[in-house]
Order: sequence, then structure tokens, then C-alpha cells
Amino acid sequence: MQPDLREFVDLIESQMRCVYVAERPIDLTKLDEPNTIFVLQLPEGFRTAAGSRGGGFGERRILKVYRYQCGQGDCKKVSESEDEGVTETLDLPYHAAAFPITLPDGREKLVSGVADAEFVAAYRRALS
Repeated sequence: MQPDLREFVDLIESQMRCVYVAERPIDLTKLDEPNTIFVLQLPEGFRTAAGSRGGGFGERRILKVYRYQCGQGDCKKVSESEDEGVTETLDLPYHAAAFPITLPDGREKLVSGVADAEFVAAYRRALS
């Protein structure tokens, strides 16, 4: 398994609180299909459900953002940032729900996420 793909799978299988935002559903058994994926790492205990919009006053909502690009048989990490100037510009998709990711071995992992091309386009603009 390629190093960036291994790192992405380790991130998915970790216990970190993350929201996954992708152009289309994430299926790591089909790496020939292009897909841009943003992983938003949240503080522990952060809730994305309506009515509990996360953190205390002044707390950053997104700790770190990772960007992966899949396609042509590979999944590569394009960037990652913990810069508050970057993370503060990103809106969380509050419509994120249980989101299945198909891992390279065919197993499915449920995470919090959404397939939303408009959010991906907004994140690209914010991070360029």
C-alpha cells in the first residue's frame, strides 16, 4: 500500500474526531475514480449535531485540515494545515451524517461525513 494511502487509512481507523468532506462517496477499492477529500480534525468532545455547535467561546472549531486527491490508481496527500488563519475560514458541513468509507480491503467504516462537491469547491478556494 502506498505511504499516503496507508496514512489516510490510519486516519480513518483512528479514534480522532474528524469530519470527511468529499466530492463523491469514498471507495478506496476504486482508486482510478477521481475524488478530492478533505478531512477536518475536530477537538475531542466536539459535537456537530444541531443545537450543540461545538466547543466553548473562543475555541477553534477545526484543529487541522488534511487534503487528499484520489485517482489514477493512487490516493495522495496534497496538503495539511493547522494554521488558524486557514482553519477559521472553513465552515463545517452541519448536514454531515453517518458516512460509509470503503477501505482498500473492502471493509466499510462509518464516519461523520458528506459527499458535497460545493463544500469541496469552497475548501479548495479557501486553501489555495
